[in-house]
Amino acid sequence: METKSARLRDACQKTIQAFKKLKQPEFSDIISKLEFCIGSYNFDKNPVGLIEYGHIALEMLKEVKKNHPRKISKELIKNLEDSLF
Repeated sequence: METKSARLRDACQKTIQAFKKLKQPEFSDIISKLEFCIGSYNFDKNPVGLIEYGHIALEMLKEVKKNHPRKISKELIKNLEDSLF
């Protein structure tokens, strides 16, 4: 059975892919922070960084979705929300 933290890690990985597909330089910082937090989580199983940057990424995704509804899927946002809350 997958833990809530593992689901959050997976949702963050999908979020990274979504940001990379947008090819916008302003997302490079959140991408690198999420990648670092995923690596850290894989090492020590402490999801604190994933939670912190997951919330930031969620707000960024919602903002992109507002301006470009077809570029971010509802499913991605829902998966990230479900794993955070």
